[in-house]
Amino acid sequence: MNPALLHTAPTATSGASNRGVLSAAANGLDGFITRHGGDLDRVFGHAGIDPEQLLHPTLSLALPNYCQVLEEAARQTGCDNFGLRYGQQFQPQALGLLGYVGLCSATLEDALINFAQVFPFHQHSTSIRLMDLGECYRFDYRIEHGAILERRQDAELTMGMAVNLIRHVLGPQWAPREVAFEHGRPQQWQEHRDVFDASVRFNQAGNSVLIPKRDLAGHAMPGHDPVLLMLVKDAIRQLGEVNPGPDLLDQARQLINAALPAGEPTLQAIASALQLSEPTLQRRLREQGLCFSQLVEQSRQQLALRYLRQGSLSISELAPLLGYSETSAFSRAFKRWLGVSPRQWRNSAIN
Repeated sequence: MNPALLHTAPTATSGASNRGVLSAAANGLDGFITRHGGDLDRVFGHAGIDPEQLLHPTLSLALPNYCQVLEEAARQTGCDNFGLRYGQQFQPQALGLLGYVGLCSATLEDALINFAQVFPFHQHSTSIRLMDLGECYRFDYRIEHGAILERRQDAELTMGMAVNLIRHVLGPQWAPREVAFEHGRPQQWQEHRDVFDASVRFNQAGNSVLIPKRDLAGHAMPGHDPVLLMLVKDAIRQLGEVNPGPDLLDQARQLINAALPAGEPTLQAIASALQLSEPTLQRRLREQGLCFSQLVEQSRQQLALRYLRQGSLSISELAPLLGYSETSAFSRAFKRWLGVSPRQWRNSAIN
């Protein structure tokens, strides 16, 4: 039989490709990084994310930065399966509005359908499909943002979230029939099999979880609340439709912040990530009274002040995070900005 498509998230157009993900998706991320031995300043600095954003679950994070913070956390903590472990402990309540759409549904089957239905408002530039295959549902997930090349950790986190929604009702012993990932088989792939207690395939066309229908039948959601479900659905749709996320300047700054640890970002690279031509990006910046080099300079200065206030990084450690190959180059730039050295400014700010 032909599989019946229950829900499809439309592929994002270029105008909506950077609308991002609600920061509820990073709930508890800072504590999880710390528990795994990571340095928050380094991880968030490399990914160009302000940790203050994580305190507000309905704020929008740029999707490239969100995926990068997960990849950077995996590298800096030395935990190759970081996303898998983060997703394993990520309970539906922590997902904010998206989680409560599932929790307030009438049945477990409804919860899965509603979860897939509203996911596009929670996270843009993403393809979500819930396929009816007869005996099973298949939950498909794939990021469609052309600028995001590293997305393994996000995929493993998201599959864990979907499985945990079902385990919330059926218990931790429940297992899907099969889990698939688009990335290659990692070195510690046995942990994936243990976490999902199922067959796990890699190098597939997309990421998916295969869920037997008989496992869902007859199970009511313990927190079913039809009135709250209606309100939560309405709220998440309004966030996705009315609050389109960061404007062009914010998007460009976030991408610049994420690129700086690899060196000074180029106009070509940022324009490509924004899915714009270089002349178009230059024109859009001129309309804001800026050129690209000024935007890079502003981003460096703002990041430098934030890192200096935090006080956990030395000046020599801070310089590479801002794209400077030498500490002396950063010190000269800082003195040009504010008339004092970074060390003098930090001493004054702390005292």
